[in-house]
This record gives sequence, C-alpha cells and structure tokens, in this order.
Amino acid sequence: MTIDILTLFPKMFSGPFSESIIKRAIEKGLVSINIHNLRDWATDRHKTADEKPYGGGAGMVMRVDIIDKALSTLKSKVKSQKSKVILLTPAGKLFNQKMAKTLSSYSNLLLICGHYEGVDERVRKLVDEEISIGDYVLTGGELAAMVIVDAVVRLIPGVVGKKESLKSESFSFTPSLPHSFTLLEYPQYTRPFEYNGMKVPKILLSGNHKKIAEWRAEQAIKRTKKRRPDLLKKI
Repeated sequence: MTIDILTLFPKMFSGPFSESIIKRAIEKGLVSINIHNLRDWATDRHKTADEKPYGGGAGMVMRVDIIDKALSTLKSKVKSQKSKVILLTPAGKLFNQKMAKTLSSYSNLLLICGHYEGVDERVRKLVDEEISIGDYVLTGGELAAMVIVDAVVRLIPGVVGKKESLKSESFSFTPSLPHSFTLLEYPQYTRPFEYNGMKVPKILLSGNHKKIAEWRAEQAIKRTKKRRPDLLKKI
C-alpha cells in the first residue's frame, strides 16, 4: 500500500511513523508513507495555500486551486485503480474498525489534512470520501491522519505477526460468537498470578480452551454492556 498525506505541517509526522509497528511495516516494504507539503504547489513567493473567507469571518480557509493541483500531481503517479482520496473533516463519516478494514484493502490512499477554518467547499467535489475520527474539533487533520494510518496499516496482511490477535480485539471478532458481533475485547491477564490481592481468574489456567473461549465471550458481552451499550443495540 502507498499512503500519500497532504498537509500544511509536514514536520508533525516526523515521529509517529518512525516507531513500532508502522516503522516495521515500512521497513518490510508492506507500506510506503509519503508526506507532502501543500505549500509546494503554491505559486507566490510566500507559498500561500490559504486565504481569508469570502463573506468575512474568523480564520483562514485552504484554497481549492492549490489542493486541486496537488491532487492532480499525486493522482497522476498512482498506477492502481484501487485508490481513494479522503478529506479529513469533522463533517465526515465517523471512522470505525469496519472502515479501517475496508481501507486496508486499497492499494493507494490519499489523505487531505484540513486546517484553520477548514477547506474551500469546492474541495469536497474533488474527493471520494470524507472521514471524521470523532465528534470533536482538532486544530487540524494531521492527528486524524495519524490515527487512520495506524488503524489501517496494522490490518494489512503481514504487518501484525499473529492474525489471531487481530481477530479477537475490540470491534473485530469475539471467540465463539458470530463474526457479525462487534464487541469490546475480553479482559486479558499475565504474570504475576496474584498482585495486591487481585488474582487471575482460574478458568484461564484450566487448559480447557472451549471453556476459556466461552468465558471470554461472556466477559466481552458484559464489558460491552457496561461500557458501550450502544454497540449491543446494533446487534
């Protein structure tokens, strides 16, 4: 997969993609992440990519012509037809695990990071999809891009070593339940067996994998009912 990110602040990405799983995925050649400074497509000497809004108001608006030029350049280099241009905006569809799984099947993703008072409305005509990572407002789409890239890249085959760890995590699949169930993950434990009076449930030491799977499914339902009852309403 190739991921291109259009941003006014490329230095913000210098850390998150150079550590842990994302770094290893890049080193393995499973994903290529390219950060592009939107100002590179500006034509004036100040490299202006935003202007004051028509009609007045606070803040600055990112220009449609600059974004269009950048998209044209980057899209011309995309060889695969399975590509998608995404605008990161609070007004977009709410990002979730199902969406991350769908995006992980694409060969190329192009993310546009909004900033300031957002983008010129005409930019929406240039993209395939608009995505939001939550019902709140950030200073820009850079952090949202990092979240989406992390969630998507880890689902690319070969990035995470053990496939089972992906199947049993929150919002994915719970053992002994149908695949349509999206619940929070069951509780996990490791050594020591007892700490400050808190013990690991004995069922996990029983060696009975069928009983353990049933216990985990039950715990996943209980946790979801308590913390995210909205998910149960969808089942």
